[in-house]
Amino acid sequence: MRFSTFATVAAAALPFSSAYWTGFNVGANNIDGSCKSQADWTTAFNKLKGLPQHITSVRLYASSDCNTLANAVPAALATGVKILVGVWTEDSAHYTAEKNALEAAINAHGHDWIIAISVGSEDLYRGDTSASTLSQQIYDVRGMVRAMGVTQGVGHVDTWTAWVDNANKAVITASDFIGLDSYPYFQKSKISDASAVFWSAVDATRAQVNAVSPGKWVWITETGWPVSGDSLGDAVASVKNAQTYWRTIACACFKQTHVFWYAYQDYSANPSFGVFGSNGKAIYDLYGC
Repeated sequence: MRFSTFATVAAAALPFSSAYWTGFNVGANNIDGSCKSQADWTTAFNKLKGLPQHITSVRLYASSDCNTLANAVPAALATGVKILVGVWTEDSAHYTAEKNALEAAINAHGHDWIIAISVGSEDLYRGDTSASTLSQQIYDVRGMVRAMGVTQGVGHVDTWTAWVDNANKAVITASDFIGLDSYPYFQKSKISDASAVFWSAVDATRAQVNAVSPGKWVWITETGWPVSGDSLGDAVASVKNAQTYWRTIACACFKQTHVFWYAYQDYSANPSFGVFGSNGKAIYDLYGC
């Protein structure tokens, strides 16, 4: 595969201990629904750094909600963590607030803490916008941050089914990187088939990206297996299966692509994908990679 200039720069910026970003998705809310303070973000980042993989990369979903960047960026700078930034795109007022929060964070702290910027998350999958509108928002955010001296890539995160849809080619063209969310659980896969199902989605996305805009990296921005919740066909949510999925998928991804695991904490959802429980301890063994 021919790598883009952005991909080469991103790889060059990584620590010598790893060729790829290895991270977790981290939400802005605490277990009681309150917004994370700077101290809460610091606690989360230090906990991830304490894992065997020494996680120093995170993906955040938004910029203004819960004062995410205002609180998370100082914590990231203090702990040496880098952020894949999220900019929520839906409704014009929210989108403007998101851009303003990102602009404020860059003005206050520079941009060395940024891994990349994702404009939107699964908007195409949900059918909440058009490829034309979303691609223009990607260009809009890129123009804003480039004017501020930010060189990191600007792209979009969506499901593999959205990426392989020819109606969404404009978003591939607009993006510096392609963020892929893939969950064999939601495809009703047996845990024994999950690896094949996952890599099939990755391969299909890579093929579409290379056909539309050769050289762009496909990042794994969300994947995981639920520790609890309802079964979907042959897909059974359990700690055992989540452990198996980690050892077969996470360990393989860490060696060959950027990956952001879902999720750091996820208390009340059904299904629940959280790796750390309400007691602050890992629900399953994260060693072995």
